Amino acid sequence: MTQSSARRTGFGGAPVVAPSLDDVRAAAERIHGVALRTPLVPLRSYSGTLSDILLKPEVLQPVTSFKIRGAYNWASSLSEEERTQGLSTVSAGNTAQALGYVAALLGVPARSRLPDTTPRSKIEAIEAYGMTPVLMPGDALFDWMLSVGWEDESYTFLHPWVEPLMIAGSGTVGLEIHEDLPDVDTVFVSVGGGGLISGVGSVLKSLKPGVRVVAVQPEACAPLRTSLEAGTPRWVDAAAPTLCDGLGVPLVTDEMWPLLREVVDATVTVSEVQVRDAIRRLALDNKLVVEGAGAATLAAALVTPVADRGVAVCVLSGGSIDADKLAQILAG
Repeated sequence: MTQSSARRTGFGGAPVVAPSLDDVRAAAERIHGVALRTPLVPLRSYSGTLSDILLKPEVLQPVTSFKIRGAYNWASSLSEEERTQGLSTVSAGNTAQALGYVAALLGVPARSRLPDTTPRSKIEAIEAYGMTPVLMPGDALFDWMLSVGWEDESYTFLHPWVEPLMIAGSGTVGLEIHEDLPDVDTVFVSVGGGGLISGVGSVLKSLKPGVRVVAVQPEACAPLRTSLEAGTPRWVDAAAPTLCDGLGVPLVTDEMWPLLREVVDATVTVSEVQVRDAIRRLALDNKLVVEGAGAATLAAALVTPVADRGVAVCVLSGGSIDADKLAQILAG
């Protein structure tokens, strides 16, 4: 973490406001036919008992992550002039893939800044969608974000965390969960920048106030838990590498903090071993290829006592994992 980023935990903008149900329902109509309505799938068990953990496999999306929902909701709402300027974003990989896919649909150029630690599989996918990756050291990337570097961007910029249309698109995940399982007790959602859990949590709390929304982060990088304990947005030093590269955001921003504090009921941090076990179980038992950031929700559900979680849904947010890494995990 550099000095400039250490002094700031926000972009200088207004706090993010929860999307209304009308906003989310409009997003659901807008993305229909582009994003899939993913099913709820029971976690497979060989014990013969009915599982009380259900999976929301966003890995089945065309870009293997939930990001297609928000990216298309945003891009399809732009003017023709804004679209033809080109589309850009900043990403750990999945937002870039989603925006690259959307840009290809719209026939416009796209590019994304990414940390130089981004897995090769994600970079190759980004390039396959026709998007230009711009790799930067992690500290420099956060400095660029916190200094509002996108204001000098010639392409139309999608902010992956605080863009209302992005959050409303993510909220469609919560809308589908409620429609398919209105009696759900707990929903586990991974947290990077916070857009997914903000959208999902806002919708679920509007439709069923008693539902528990649990934020999941790796032990190696858990700024939300640190911020909730401190009562204020905080940075953390992510000293250890993590399989959950999509969750490697080391801060909670001022803009996201009020909404996150409102929708999150509890946090669970998971170890690298627990994430590996969840990836392996999903691949071997449910035949789902899930990256660390997505599998972390199952890891969290499995370490939560049944009495505390009840009937639970785990949002499997993405499936971009390097083949050699997956092979190592499957081999134990």
